Amino acid sequence: MSKIKDRFKDIGEFVPQPDDTMIICRCEEITKGEIRKAVHDGMFTITEIRRFLRTGMGLCQGQTCGRLVKGIVARELKVSPMELEPAVSRAPMRPIEMKIFGTEGKEA
Repeated sequence: MSKIKDRFKDIGEFVPQPDDTMIICRCEEITKGEIRKAVHDGMFTITEIRRFLRTGMGLCQGQTCGRLVKGIVARELKVSPMELEPAVSRAPMRPIEMKIFGTEGKEA
């Protein structure tokens, strides 16, 4: 069984570090301490961290913070970053006005 899938794995107590206030995800303003705390609260996958804290969901879609978040989570779990599954990527979405659907297929 993978170490990461074992939710009963003792990763130790959360101990604040001096650099916990460092911003890791600039788009969502998430700090290293928030990521570390989430791991200690039981979020062992990048997808769980992403859904809870919104890391990698800002304008850059994780291009800036993705590797940093993965490294922090791996260090807290005491595993290699290669053992962590990548977060599910989705295309950025934006609202579309209903009138666009109404004119679809019609000649202009």
